[in-house]
Amino acid sequence: MAKSIMIQGTMSNVGKSVLAAALCRILKEDGYKTAPFKSQNMALNSYITRDGLEMGRAQVMQAEAAGIEPSADMNPILLKPTSDIGSQVIVRGKPLGMMSASEYYKRKKEFIPSIKESYKKLEEEYDVIVIEGAGSPAEINLKKDDIVNMGFAEMADAPVLLVGDIDRGGVFAQLAGTILLLEEEERKRIKGVVVNKFRGDRSILQPGLRLLEEKIEKPVLGVVPYFHLDLDEEDSLTERFQRKGTPGLVKIAVIRLPRISNFTDIAPFEALEEAEVTYVASAAQFGEPDVVIVPGSKNTISDLLWMRQNGLEGKVLRHAAKGGIVFGICGGYQMLGESISDPTGAEQKGTVRGMGLLPVKTVFAQEKRRVRVTGKFARVDGALAELSGVCYEGYEIHMGKTVLNEGTQPLVYLQEGGKMRPDGAQHKQVYGCYMHGLFDMSETVRAFLTAILKQKGIDPSEVKVQDRKAYKEEQYEQLAAIVRENLQMETVYRIIEKGNEATCSLSFE
Repeated sequence: MAKSIMIQGTMSNVGKSVLAAALCRILKEDGYKTAPFKSQNMALNSYITRDGLEMGRAQVMQAEAAGIEPSADMNPILLKPTSDIGSQVIVRGKPLGMMSASEYYKRKKEFIPSIKESYKKLEEEYDVIVIEGAGSPAEINLKKDDIVNMGFAEMADAPVLLVGDIDRGGVFAQLAGTILLLEEEERKRIKGVVVNKFRGDRSILQPGLRLLEEKIEKPVLGVVPYFHLDLDEEDSLTERFQRKGTPGLVKIAVIRLPRISNFTDIAPFEALEEAEVTYVASAAQFGEPDVVIVPGSKNTISDLLWMRQNGLEGKVLRHAAKGGIVFGICGGYQMLGESISDPTGAEQKGTVRGMGLLPVKTVFAQEKRRVRVTGKFARVDGALAELSGVCYEGYEIHMGKTVLNEGTQPLVYLQEGGKMRPDGAQHKQVYGCYMHGLFDMSETVRAFLTAILKQKGIDPSEVKVQDRKAYKEEQYEQLAAIVRENLQMETVYRIIEKGNEATCSLSFE
C-alpha cells in the first residue's frame, strides 16, 4: 500500500501545484514510483488521456514530473466553470452535467465513493502518492463535507505540509491564522510549514521564522525562493496573461478570452526566442501582430459576443482583410466560421453570427467529443504552406460539430478507424481546427515559424526549435534541484515513512 504526503496551502496560488510537482520529481529521482493526486480541481485547462478521459492539466504536469502516464484517477473530480456560479462537472474523466455552485456543494458527498475508488487504484500501483489540496483548509464556510483538503487528508490518513506565499505579503498571518482555524485533530496532521516564493536576504527572515514556530508549534521545513520556470499552470492563477511579450522576430497576438481554455496550446511559442507572444484583452492592446491566434473557450458564444462588444472582433477582421494570418483552435475555430447554433441550450439557446472568416457552420450538441488523435496537415495554401503534410499529435475536447461549405479545403487529416478523416478548414490566410496540442510537436512549430519568417523576408535557417518533451524535462530537473536544496528533504522523507505518527522538531529550538 502506498505511503502519502499532502500539500495544502493558506490560499489559492501559493504554489501547491508546483511544490507537489517538485516532490513528484524528487521522489522519482530517488527511485520511488510516485503518482500525483487531487480529488477536486477547478480549471478550464484540461487534458485528454490516452483512454479518452478528461482531467486537469496541473495533475498532468505533476505526472510528467513523476515520469508516468497521466490518468484521470489522479484528478477524479474536475470542475470546468461556465459562469461565476456554475460549472460542468467531470467525474473520473467523464462529463456528468452542469451544476450551480450551490447544487454541487449539496451533492459533494455523492462523489466520495468515486474519489476513494480512484485513490485506491493509485495506492495499489505506486509507492508514494503526492496529494494536493485546493484553496485553503481554513475556509470554515466550506468545511462541511470537505473532499479536497482536511476532509480528504482524513480519508487517506495523509500527513500534511502547509504552504504560505510570502511574495503576496502576510505569510506569518497566513500560516498562523490557517492553523488557528483548524480543529485540533486537523492541526495534528500538519507536520510542518513551508514559506514559498521568497525574494531577498534570508537572514532578515530568520527572527520571524523563529517566532512563527513558537506561535504555531510547527517546524518551518523550508524557505523556497521565487523562481521562473516554464511549467503548466492553472488557468485561473497563471501570471502569463499579464506578461509583456519579449521582443522577437515573429509577433503573435493571442486573444485573451474571458473563458479561455487550454492556453497551454500557446506555451511552445512562449519558450522560443524568435516568438513574441502577447495576450490581448482589449482593442487597445492589439498592436501590429504577424499572427492572431483565437484559442479555445469553455463558452464560445459568450466569448465571441465579448470580442464583438469590446472591439477585438473588428481588429481581427481588419487584420485578416490586410492579409494577416489568423489561426483558430477549437472554440476559436468555431468563432471564425459563419454561424454557431445552439439548439439544445448547451451554452445559450439560439444562433449567433460568427466572424465569417471561414466558410463553415457549427452546431452544438450535448455529447462531448473527448479523444486523442494523430494525423497530418492537408495541403495548406497561403502563408502557412510550410505546414503541408506535417504530422501531428493532439487531442479534441468539444461539444460542437462543424460542417464545411462545399468546396472548402480542410486543414488537417486525422487517423480514425484505419482511415484519414478531414477536419478543420482554411480560406486565404485564415486557418482553424479542433486539435489541441498541435504545437507540442517541434516539427509543427518549426514549420509554422519558418512560414511566417519567409513571408517577412527573414532567413529561417537559424531558427532553433527545442524538442518539447526534452525542454519540459529540463524544467522539471531544475524545479527538483531548487526545492531539494531549500526543503528539509530528510525530514520530508521521515514524514512520508511515518505518516501521521511522524514527529518533527522545531528548526529554531
